[in-house]
Formats: sequence, C-alpha cells, structure tokens
Amino acid sequence: MEEFLNGMSMDIEEIERKKLRKVFPQCFSDGKLDIDKLLNLCGEYQHEDYEKYKFEWKGKAECFQIAGKRTMGTLRPCKEESVNFDETQNLYIEGDNLEVLKILQRSYFNKVKMIYIDPPYNTGNDFVYEDDFKDPIQHYKEITSQATKSNPETMGRFHTAWLNMMFPRLRLAYNLLREDGVCFISIDDHEVHNLRKICDEVFGEENFIAQICHKNRDGVSNDKIISSNHNFILFYCKDIELVHSIRDQFGIKRGEKDFKNYNKNDNDGKGFYALNPVTGPGGARKGNPYYEILGIKNYWRFSKDRMLKMVHNGLIVKLNNSLYQKTYKQDVIDKKKSITTWWDNVGTTAKGTTQIKDLFEKICFDFAKPVDLVKHILKFIPYAENDIVLDFFSGSATTAHAVMELNKEDGGNRKFIMVQLPELCNENTEAFKAGYKNICEIGKERIRRAGNEIAKWAAFDINLIRKHGALKPMEAYGGFVNTEENVKLAEELKLKYDFGFKVFKLDSSNLKAWDSSPLKGKGDEAVQELIKRLDESVDRRKPDRTDLDMVYEVMLKLGIQLTEPVTKIDFDGKIAYSIKKECLLLVCLDKNLEIETIDKMTELAPAYIVFGQECLKDVSSMSNAKLLLRRKKIGMKFV
Repeated sequence: MEEFLNGMSMDIEEIERKKLRKVFPQCFSDGKLDIDKLLNLCGEYQHEDYEKYKFEWKGKAECFQIAGKRTMGTLRPCKEESVNFDETQNLYIEGDNLEVLKILQRSYFNKVKMIYIDPPYNTGNDFVYEDDFKDPIQHYKEITSQATKSNPETMGRFHTAWLNMMFPRLRLAYNLLREDGVCFISIDDHEVHNLRKICDEVFGEENFIAQICHKNRDGVSNDKIISSNHNFILFYCKDIELVHSIRDQFGIKRGEKDFKNYNKNDNDGKGFYALNPVTGPGGARKGNPYYEILGIKNYWRFSKDRMLKMVHNGLIVKLNNSLYQKTYKQDVIDKKKSITTWWDNVGTTAKGTTQIKDLFEKICFDFAKPVDLVKHILKFIPYAENDIVLDFFSGSATTAHAVMELNKEDGGNRKFIMVQLPELCNENTEAFKAGYKNICEIGKERIRRAGNEIAKWAAFDINLIRKHGALKPMEAYGGFVNTEENVKLAEELKLKYDFGFKVFKLDSSNLKAWDSSPLKGKGDEAVQELIKRLDESVDRRKPDRTDLDMVYEVMLKLGIQLTEPVTKIDFDGKIAYSIKKECLLLVCLDKNLEIETIDKMTELAPAYIVFGQECLKDVSSMSNAKLLLRRKKIGMKFV
C-alpha cells in the first residue's frame, strides 16, 4: 500500500510510549498512560509528599514539550561548500542544533558512539537564546540574520535561560547515542552544578562516570582572589552496566616512555620487567588485608593465597626488607593504561588558539579547545570501525580536526558530524576582517586547511618510511618536504584518510504545506481560491528546491544516513536516484512515467520506489504501477 511522506521528523514521544506500553501494557487505558498504576507496579505509592528531592526551574515543563515537538525542517545539501561530497563519510551541518537533532533522530537513532560538546559557559557574554515553540525554523532564520545576543545577569533568570537552552538538546542527543555510547561535556564553574543535575535526569545518575578537571591555562589572573586555571568535563554513558563489562577496553595505549622502568632482565626467558612495591595504597584505610609474607607483616595489595602463589612463581621478591612485584613488559605491552580525573597535559585554551592561528595565519576564533584534548578523549574510549563522533556545539570544529588527526595516527576511520549555528561574526573581529561572516565559515575552512596539512604530514611520513625503513622524527628533517612525489601522495591520502565533509544546511521542508487558512471572498471567488490551492498542491515540491534537496529529505524521513551514496540513473530519459550501493531505495521525481520505465526500475530490486506525486499521469498508471510493484514485492511511497 502506498504511503505519502508527510515531511515530519520522527515522533520520539510515540517511540517512548511504545517502549513503555510493551513492558507495562496494563498501565495504559484508552491509549493514555496511567502514571499511578505504573508507580504502584514499581512499588512506589503516592502519599501526597510534596517535599521530595527534585530539581526545578521555570520553563522545565516546556523543555519536555520542545524536545518532543516534531519539526517540519529538513537539511539541504550544499555541494559547492563541501569537500569530496560524493565519497566522504563526514558531515558538517549548519543550523540550530535543536532542530538538527530532531531531524537526525530517524537516521542516527542509537548510532553515535561518542558525543563531545563545549556549550556556552553562561558567563554573561555567551550566546544564549530562547527557543520558539510555535515556529522554530522561522525563528532560526531571524536569529541568524542579526547579531548574537548575550545572557547577562541583568536579564533576571540568568541560569533559567541557560537550562532551558541545554535541557531539550541533551534529551535529543541521548537518543542518538548507542547503548555503549558515551558523552563528554566541557563546562566551567558557572553552570557545572546545574549541568550535573540535568545530566543526571537525562542520562540517569547511575550513568555518571566522572567529573574531570582539565587544566586549561598556565598563567595567573591577577584580578581574582584565586586564579581559575581549569574547567570541567562531565563524563556520562548511556548504560553503565555495559560500560563496566568492557571497562578493560577503556584507557590510553602505552608508549615507550611508559616502559622506561622495564629495564631489568633475570634471563628466565620472560623478557624485561619492572619492580614495584606491593603494599596496598592507604593500607587499612582502603580495606586491604593484613598478614605476614616472607617474614614481613603489612597491608598487602592482594589476598594471602594469591600473594603466596606469586612468591612461588617468582613474581614477588624480597629486597631490603620490602616486598616487590615483578611486572613483565610482555604481559602489559598491549594493555591500556588508566587515566585519572586530573588532566594537566592535554593542551590549554592558549594552545587551542595557537592552533587556529597556525592554520589561518591569524586568530580567527577565540578560546578554541585544543586538539590534544579531544584526541585524548577519543584515545581513551574503545574504538571500533566506523564509529560516529558528534559535536553539536562545533564552534571552530576542533572535534573534526581531532578526529582526522587521530585517524591518520592510528589508521582508524572514525566519522564526524559537526553541527553549528551560523552565528554572525562581530564586525570588529579578525575573522570578519578576513572575510568570514559567521562561525560556520570559520569551521568549514578549518576542516579544509587541517585536512590538507594532515595529508601533507602523512605523505612525508610515508616517504621517511620508504627511505629509512622506519618512521623517524619529522622535526629532524625540517618539516614537510614539498616535492612532487609528496604532493601526489598527499592528494592520494586525502581520499584514503577521508579529510572531506558533506555540508548540509537547515531549512524548512521541501514539501509545500497545505494552506489551511480561511478562503478569501465568498461564493465563486472562494471556489476559485480553493481550485487554485488544489492545483498548487499537485506538485508538492517547492519551486526553489532541487531533486537532491528532495532526495536527502526522503532519506532523512525514511531513516537512511546522509553519507550513503546517491547515484543518478537514466531510465529512458527519466531520472531516478539510487540510494546505497545495493539500491535500497529508488527516488524518481520526473513526470509522466510509463509503466515500461517503472518495470526497468524494478530490475534493480529496491526495497522501495519513491515517486513524486505527479510522476504517474493518471489513475490507470497508478493502478498498473501498484500491481507491478506488489507482484515484485517492492514498496511504493509518494512525496
């Protein structure tokens, strides 16, 4: 049976209701949830207790409505601003991240491995605006055509405005995370306490892992009582039990400096080892057992049976009236090392700004996060093929830069999705003077330049390996050598390592909305107005939208990722677009299709063929197409 695509984003509220109804069907009556029944089933009974602990602010209830409200927006491709559009697996999306996150729900639901965001810190000068519940797309267009607004304390509800901005976005982002997915959020003292509370609500407080302290500056601020030289990174996961089951996969790969103490060899065939004291850290305070081993009584790290077995195997030795454990290099070389919540060596804000300056030869973006910080996070989490990394407060696109660099370093193929509101650059800034009108232009140019630089260094690495048989420090050779061979290698590596990105821009749906306003005039005048509206609705596509605009909207509405290949195919002069290599879907928007042409389309055996509403010229053609596709077990949809 054919189905008309309505242009709406996924109904996430209905998805949640279905989940609940599947587990607790007895709690639904006439399609509505009986919350008292649900609480009673879970052993919680209402006693009119109005003093229970909860976190509230003005507008919180509306935040749930805003997150749940479906959008009519879409994402329009912009090939001319993209790099390697047809092949790349990376995305750069311009638009209000609230609407973009809604649009991505179908295609990226439970698909994202890691989210990293660096949202506005709410210092009084950060860009914060109220979401418009009635017409968010129109509101977005108005916002991005004027100067940005700050959130000064003189507005009154200083924290409220920030919470109302963050809460619905985090709720939508949660849906995109895989079950083993993780989320990192940079924040400072102004809102860290509130962010912890809303993250506890969104992710569940049991899924909180750590509050990391990141040293983000070296200098001292003399205008403060105590100089603040750090900010925080909140670390949450989607499912703590799943994360605990793979906890050994978290950590940083060990380098040569981690093995400098593995310099002892007792010629037992096991190789080099290091010696470390085996007393328990903190002794009894940590609950370590107290007993005697080799004549020494202490609080030991392991149980007595395990210690005795290690003594028997020569792994525990007595030196200078102390016990030491032998740890062999071969036993730990492939194990990752743990990290702590104190990060003081992963780059400062000043370094982030310098990295921008090095790429652009001027400071085009203030207070950028250092690439090393995001790389450190990426190295820490377990990696699998095609992991997706999302940053929906992309800023200068540090996250994209970090993903590309790390892929080059370890041969990975992580994909990134950057989302950024095109905030206007102030006319007094270096960015504006350099020709960048908004932050998105800076972010896209940074990815282009960073990709070129990384490809050059990768080419230089390969030449060093060819010449010397092993990689040697690049600094010793004076940097990138601009030879013809290196330039050619760099161009090849751009494709191999995927330094490209597809640009999409938020806009209203490509489909016309039915004009439901009252008819103008009376009698014949009203009839003519109605006929005009009916005629205009025959072709549902807006006149300024292209075939590719429509194709990508169809993909989003049917839950297909935006990086899937789209191939243009000619059938007897009629154009159709095949989506995915195995032709999962065919989209044809040409008019007056003949049944013979449709029959040729079916030879590709797609799961669905999507037609424009005006593709089939009459009722007879519609009936024949329906019968043909039903016989070949191919679905049929219309836009």
